[in-house]
Amino acid sequence: MSTGVRRRMGVEERRRQLIGVALELFSKRSPDEVSIDEIASRAGISRPLVYHYFPGKLSLYEAALRRAAEDLTSRFAEPHEGPLGSRLRRVMARFFDFVEEHGPGFSALMRGGPAVGSSTTNALVDSVRQAAYEQMLAHMGVVGPAPARLEVVVRSWISLVESTALIWLDGRRVPREELEPKLVQDFAALAAVAATRDEELATLLRGLVKQEPGDGPFTDLAARMISLARE
Repeated sequence: MSTGVRRRMGVEERRRQLIGVALELFSKRSPDEVSIDEIASRAGISRPLVYHYFPGKLSLYEAALRRAAEDLTSRFAEPHEGPLGSRLRRVMARFFDFVEEHGPGFSALMRGGPAVGSSTTNALVDSVRQAAYEQMLAHMGVVGPAPARLEVVVRSWISLVESTALIWLDGRRVPREELEPKLVQDFAALAAVAATRDEELATLLRGLVKQEPGDGPFTDLAARMISLARE
């Protein structure tokens, strides 16, 4: 009778396994509620062996966040083809996919958790925000430093997306199918208000709006605003 033999993992393979296990657990519960013992049990190894690869839960949490940050950053990547509104709509769908998959971990990171406040965690969060900012400028065809008012608009909108996701996670009282196009329209509204005080930004927006279809989110926002003004 043959018996199964557990294959011994290499160092990097074991680290990747532990990060994956930790990320899965942190995605379902707050990192404060996940113990090293649980991670070790889920990985099928002993607690001391976890410490052989990571000094403690904080370092493992930061490694898991690094992987999550890379995943989240990739959600903002989108071919620069077609109307801007449609592109942003797809980006928001992928962003909320991530939030839904990693709800507790996303919430713990943004609201407070065992690694929040560390230089590593802050750098990871900032890297995601910066990647989103640069992607937005690229989608708008902006090369080089953005005009001051456009920078305010884009960074403010990124903060709005984050806070909206956190509110949505707290009970999911508003369907994400409503929030995703709303956030795209929020960006259009913020940019339009800023454009009334910045001719360079106004010229940029005119060019983008001309590419929008009649049933796009930007056109829908304009129609709703006109309807509201007439009532």
